[in-house]
Amino acid sequence: MGSATTQALAASTAALAQAKDVTLDTAGELFTVARLVGESGQLSGALADSAAPAGLREQVVATVFGTLSDTTRQVLSAAVGERWSDVDGLVSGIEELAIRAAAIAEPAVDIEGELFSFLRVIAANPELELALGTRLGDDDAKGALVEKLIGGTASAPTTLIVSSLVRQPRGRRVRQLLNRAMKIVSAQGDRIVATVQTATPLSAAQRTRLGDALAARYDGQVSINEVIDPTVVGGLRVQIADDVIDGSISARLADLRQKLAG
Repeated sequence: MGSATTQALAASTAALAQAKDVTLDTAGELFTVARLVGESGQLSGALADSAAPAGLREQVVATVFGTLSDTTRQVLSAAVGERWSDVDGLVSGIEELAIRAAAIAEPAVDIEGELFSFLRVIAANPELELALGTRLGDDDAKGALVEKLIGGTASAPTTLIVSSLVRQPRGRRVRQLLNRAMKIVSAQGDRIVATVQTATPLSAAQRTRLGDALAARYDGQVSINEVIDPTVVGGLRVQIADDVIDGSISARLADLRQKLAG
C-alpha cells in the first residue's frame, strides 16, 4: 500500500467514524460504489485523478451517486477528496469503508466469529471454494450462492460482507477476502484476533481465562477464533498475526530435543 493511499485511508476512516446514521444500508451502498468504480475505467479515472481539484472529484460523486443516502455521499466525498496512490487503492479503500460501516451498524454482532466460521467451511470444502473463486463464474451468482448458504444462519452484516466480496473479487482468493474482512472488522472494534488450535473445545471459563491472559500480554481486547485440531496434543497453539505461542506437548518435546541435541 502506497504512502498516499495509507494517509487517504486513514482520513477516510476518520470521516466514516464521524458520520451520523451509519446503517447496514450505508455499507451496502459503499459496496455498490466500490464495484461500480472498479468496473468503470472512466469513473475510476475521474475519481482517482489526484491532478484534478478535489472539488471536481466531489462533484462527480454528487452527479453520479446523487440517489445514495446523505451519509454514504458524505463519506464517499471525503474519500475521493483525498489523494490515493492509484485506482486500486481507491477501490480497495471504499471496500474497506463498506466493511467498517457494516461493523459500525451492528456493533453487538460477532462478525469476526461468523466470518471465521465461514472461512473454516471454505477450507473444508474445496468444491465450494472453487465455485466461489473461479474466474469463469458469474459474480452475481456467487453472491446469491453465499446468501443461500449462510443467509439463514449468519447475521445480516456478515452475509452482506461475504456476498459483496465474492461479487467483486478483483483477482483475490476467497480465503484472502475473508481474512482481510476479519482484520478490518477487528480493527474497527479495536480488537486483536487470536486463532486458537486445541484438541478439544474450550470451556467458557477457559476461553475467559485465555482471553484475559492474551489481553494483558497484548494490551488490548482479544477476539478468540477456535479451531478444533486433534493433532494438537496437550495444550494450545495460539496465533496472533505473525506471533505464535505453542504450548502443546509436541512443541515442548521438540524444544527439549533441540536443547538435548545442542
